[in-house]
Amino acid sequence: MTLPALLVAVAIALSLVMAGAWLIALRSGQSGWVDAIWSFATGGAGVAMALAPVGGWHQPTSRQLIVAALAALWALRLGSHIVGRTIKGGDDPRYAQLRRDWGADFGGRLFWFLQIQAASALLLALTIAIAAHNPAPRLRPGDVLGMAILAVAIGGEAIADHQLTRFRADKASKGRICDIGLWGYSRHPNYFFEWLGWLAYAAIAIDLTGAYPWGWIALCGPAFMYWLLVHVSGIPPLEAHMLRSRGDAFREYQRRVNAFWPGPQTRPSSIKTPGNSSR
Repeated sequence: MTLPALLVAVAIALSLVMAGAWLIALRSGQSGWVDAIWSFATGGAGVAMALAPVGGWHQPTSRQLIVAALAALWALRLGSHIVGRTIKGGDDPRYAQLRRDWGADFGGRLFWFLQIQAASALLLALTIAIAAHNPAPRLRPGDVLGMAILAVAIGGEAIADHQLTRFRADKASKGRICDIGLWGYSRHPNYFFEWLGWLAYAAIAIDLTGAYPWGWIALCGPAFMYWLLVHVSGIPPLEAHMLRSRGDAFREYQRRVNAFWPGPQTRPSSIKTPGNSSR
């Protein structure tokens, strides 16, 4: 299969999957399913493109198998976490705000919004494929580095998610801002580790000898994910929601803890505020 044919096939598949996610979100009233489906779809597309015999049939190389396994592990971990969170009920606050902002146009605008997400999934799957198809004959230090980066990223994100889940389940945490564990070093450690994971594919893809110039394109993955999480659909809408619901307590948290990059707190917190949910 040629690369253009593979890209077209994967693009169509992702578009159809996200159209299905649109229907599920509208009928269930729970937009959290969108992110779960997107995670599984992105990982599935990455696995398919990593293992695809581009340029002619051949057995997958060790690098292709490793990269495919890394993409599958990432998707299963993240997607399963979001599924578990969504099953518990409630709508994602980011999508809930879009529902309020778009009003009667929500259904139509959400469809095209999710088609943009399908396009972003294609870009990220291409990043995975570029890493997998690095033609270097043997595994290199970059491959080992990439595996180590993704292991740290998946582990760190899982720890952050677990700490937040445990905090929310504690009745004593009602009305407080979660600043325990990794959440005391970054306001969004899960986003930081999500971004870090995409650096793994760049480490595997880039060949400093110049033998594989296409490998540098893999930097688009972490660059795009940083832009998405920090400036578009990650931190901005979530923090806007937290400011509406938690007010001064969250503003104080913003003052002493970095938004994205982990760093030390500037001072301890003692502020509490009444509320019905915790973060």
